[in-house]
Amino acid sequence: MASAHKRLPMPASPVTAAPEAGAALRGPTVWALPEPRRDLDPEQIFAAGLRHHAVANTAYPIAHRKTIWHLRRDRPEHAALIKQSFEEAGRICLYLHVPFCERRCAFCEYTVVERHDPDAEALYFDALEAELASYLALLDATKLELAGLDIGGGTPALVDPKRLGRLLDRVRGAFRLAPGFGISVETTPKVAAERPEHIAALRSLGIERISMGLQMANPRLLRLYGRDLNDVTFNGRAVAAIRRAGFARFNIDVMYGFARQGLDELSATLEHTVALDPEVITLYRMRYKGTRLQRERHDISLERVVEMLESAHGYLNAHGYLAPPGKNGYSRVAGDPGTSVYLTERVVRSTPYLGLGLGAQTFGNNLLGYNLGAASKRLDEYVAAARDGELPLQDLYLLTRDEGMAKMAAVSFYFGAIEGRTFEQRFGVPLAARYPREVAFAIERGLMAWRGDALALTEAGARCFNGVVALFYSDRVKQHLLERKP
Repeated sequence: MASAHKRLPMPASPVTAAPEAGAALRGPTVWALPEPRRDLDPEQIFAAGLRHHAVANTAYPIAHRKTIWHLRRDRPEHAALIKQSFEEAGRICLYLHVPFCERRCAFCEYTVVERHDPDAEALYFDALEAELASYLALLDATKLELAGLDIGGGTPALVDPKRLGRLLDRVRGAFRLAPGFGISVETTPKVAAERPEHIAALRSLGIERISMGLQMANPRLLRLYGRDLNDVTFNGRAVAAIRRAGFARFNIDVMYGFARQGLDELSATLEHTVALDPEVITLYRMRYKGTRLQRERHDISLERVVEMLESAHGYLNAHGYLAPPGKNGYSRVAGDPGTSVYLTERVVRSTPYLGLGLGAQTFGNNLLGYNLGAASKRLDEYVAAARDGELPLQDLYLLTRDEGMAKMAAVSFYFGAIEGRTFEQRFGVPLAARYPREVAFAIERGLMAWRGDALALTEAGARCFNGVVALFYSDRVKQHLLERKP
C-alpha cells in the first residue's frame, strides 16, 4: 500500500479497560450445532478483507442469506430462546431506536423512515412501549442488571422528550440498574440549535451523554450528500444549547472516506470540530452498503481511505484527542474511552444487548436478532406486531459458537482490541486456541500484539484494519469473502 511506511502516533495512555480480575462473565449454554472447520489460509483471508474493504468491517455478519440463513429460527421458538439467553446472562444493555429524521441523508445506512409528523410519532411510541411491555412480561427483569442504555436513530432529539421520558421511567422501574449505569442520546446540529428546549429536557431525564452527528462541515459536501439541512451555521448554537443543558460528556461524529471528499475538506471539518471543543470526537468511515451511494464504493481506493484516516489521526492527536490504533473514538479526557456505557459494555465485556424499535438489533452472544423493518424501513409491520403483543422480530438466529465468537470479535474492533479474558469467559476457550493460525499470522506480520490480556491492533494493523478484522470472521463468512466478486 502507498502509505505502508507512515506511522500513526500512539496515544499517551490506553483508553480501554479489561473486565475486572475475577469478574464472572457468563457464557450461553445453548448453541446451534457446530460445523466442520475449514482449513483457510489467513494470508488469503487478510487479502480478501483488504480487497473487499467496503464490506469487511465491524458490521458483522455480511451476506446473511449466504452465510447464516441456515441458523434462522422459526417464530414459535423466539420467546424461549431470548428468555433463556438473557436470563442466563444476568447483565444486559438496552438500545431504543427512534427512526425519525428531518431527511434521510444519501450516506445513511441505518433504519430511518422518511415520514415524521405528530401522528407517526405517537403511533410509533405506542408500539415501542408495547414492545417493551412484551419483553418485561417475558423476562424477569428484577434478576437482570441493566448496565447501559443508548437511544439512537434516526434523530431521537427530534421527538417529544416526554415520550422518551415515559419509556425511561418504565425501564428504571423494571430493571436493577448497575453501578455506573448511563444513558446516551443522539442529536443533529439543527435540532439542537433550533430546539434547545428538547436538549434541556433530555438532560433533565437523567441522560448524561449526548452525541451530535456533525459528519461534515463543507457546504459542497453537505449539498452533494443531502445533508444541507444541517448547515454549519447551526453548529455553534447547537453546542451552546448542549452546554447550557449541562451535558458534561459530549461527542461529535465526523465521517470520512467519501469518494468525492477531498483531504482538504476533511481537514477543514476536523479543524471546525475541534474548535467546538467536545470531550470526544468519533471518526466514522463511510460504509456504502445499504446507502444511496453504493455505486461510489468503487471510486475510492483503500490507500486513499487510509490516507484520510492517518491525516485525521495525526491532527486529533496533536490537539489532545487520543485513541489507540484502530479505535474510532478520540477522547481528550484521561481514562475515559469516550464511548457510551452501552457501547463500552458491548466491546469490553461482550454484554448482551436487547434492541427495541424498528429494525433494532439484538445480540446475546448465542443469539442475533433483527426487528421488523430492518429490511423494509417501514413502520406498518413493526407497529402491528408490537401492538398485538408479539415480539416484533424479523429474523432470529441461534448461532454456532464460532458465529458468536466472530460477532464478538468484530464488535471488539470498535476499540481496536479483543479482550482475551472476556472471550474465554464467554466462549470457554482462549482466543489464541480458537484462532491459532490467525493470531500467529497477525503477530508475525506486526499487525497485532498482546497488550496485557488484550490482542490489540498495532499502527501497521490499523492501516490494514479491514484485512485484520476479517481474520476473526467465521469460516462461512471468510469463504464468502474469498468467493465474492469485486
